[in-house]
Amino acid sequence: MRAMIDHIGIAVADLEEASRLYQTLGLEVGEVEVVASEQVQLRVVRGGETLIELLEATSGESAIQHFLAKRGPGLHHIALRVSHLEARLRQLQAAGYQVLDQIPRLGRDGTRVAFIHPRSASGVLLELVERPEPK
Repeated sequence: MRAMIDHIGIAVADLEEASRLYQTLGLEVGEVEVVASEQVQLRVVRGGETLIELLEATSGESAIQHFLAKRGPGLHHIALRVSHLEARLRQLQAAGYQVLDQIPRLGRDGTRVAFIHPRSASGVLLELVERPEPK
């Protein structure tokens, strides 16, 4: 499977306020989900096949809170859907790219994820997402 865009992550200070814009535009806005391990709550906004994750920190120690303090609200990451995540990580490391996760971690909806450092991706934080096999 070739990599494809899975979603775009946007850091927001207020999830409810940010959600209203997308609802007003007529996009499907999902329920609030909490990812405790990442100290974040999020909403998935669906526009056809394209997903946007609105990300709000639930702790002052979360990566999203640090991002907001340093840069303010805005584009946080672009996620690419891949298969064979561990093999992709080894391939990237062998090619000299800096990965932030040596071992994939659990993401939203049973996904496994890993990040590529912005220094290795033209200043953009890239998330690699491996979705579970359909049952």
